[in-house]
This record gives sequence, C-alpha cells and structure tokens, in this order.
Amino acid sequence: MKTILLAACLTLVAAEAHAISRYDPTHMSCGKVQSTIARQGAVILRYQSTRVPGLPLYDRYVQSQQFCTMGEVRTRAYVPSADTKSCPVYNCKRPDNDHFRRRFLRHH
Repeated sequence: MKTILLAACLTLVAAEAHAISRYDPTHMSCGKVQSTIARQGAVILRYQSTRVPGLPLYDRYVQSQQFCTMGEVRTRAYVPSADTKSCPVYNCKRPDNDHFRRRFLRHH
C-alpha cells in the first residue's frame, strides 16, 4: 500500500511540474507579469538577452517561498517587460555562501 501511495504522489508531483505555464514578459506589462505570477504561484518566464543577441533566457519565478524547494530561498530578480526594463519579481535560489544565509535568516 505504501508503494502505491508513493507512486501516486510522485506521479502528482511530475504532473504539477509539467503544468507550469510559460510566458514572454516582454509582451506583458510589469503589473501583468506580477499578477500572473501571483495568480498561478509559479511560472516560467522566457525572453531574449539584451546583452547577447539571440540568447534565450528563462527561469522559474514564484509568488512566495512556499513555491521554492527545500534548501532554496526566494530572492528578488528583475525581468524585462513591455513597459519597463526591470520588472521586480522573485525566483528561488540555493544560498551559495554564509553571507547570503546570514542575511536571509536575519530578515525572515
């Protein structure tokens, strides 16, 4: 019975991972980007690099810490949108040094 339950949970997690929506933020206002993330919880944003022509950039952006996996923290990020070059959003990152961890723990 535990094996069946575990298999069902893994299937559900896999299905949720594939269900994440993808958007190009450069075709949306900053407010629309932020409201889409807030409504869906997590989305993939994909856009072209302004520094390297033809290079696609993408990441998973989240509404809150609960959408990050264990060991990750929600961090501020910026993406281009139709009405601004730096729309503030959040993504999940693994802390890579003690300074980052101390700063995160102090603010949460």
